[in-house]
Amino acid sequence: MPPHETRIRVRYAETDQMGVVYYANYLVWMEVGRVEYCKARGFEYKQMELEDGVYLAVAEARCRYASPARFDDEVVIRTWVEEANPRMVLFAYEMHLAADGRKLATGATKHIFLGRDLRPCRMPEKYRGKFAIHAPGTNQDTGA
Repeated sequence: MPPHETRIRVRYAETDQMGVVYYANYLVWMEVGRVEYCKARGFEYKQMELEDGVYLAVAEARCRYASPARFDDEVVIRTWVEEANPRMVLFAYEMHLAADGRKLATGATKHIFLGRDLRPCRMPEKYRGKFAIHAPGTNQDTGA
């Protein structure tokens, strides 16, 4: 599936004493990108949680910083599914300045699917295509 792009503008509250975006905010931006990615694929996290009782719990998160962002910069967050199966999904991210394309950071978050009891479960069938998870024995390119 192609990456989804989300644009945000750096708020003053997201910067530190040096005037650059505080490192933990990149993880928040990844979440913003992930939520928007899901909406672009035709569903919402909230819907999956409320209607189906399935949660995406973060099992791992990583971020590699390349260049600082500052107050009022417009940032493009590119989000895509790097890997997925019925029990987990790995989202990947690239963050760039909108003005000149300068790379700010790259990252990834690995999620496991949990049920209402917070125990691991399988992704409901109706969401699998949205994460490019196909039934065993099918051709992923044609969907056959």
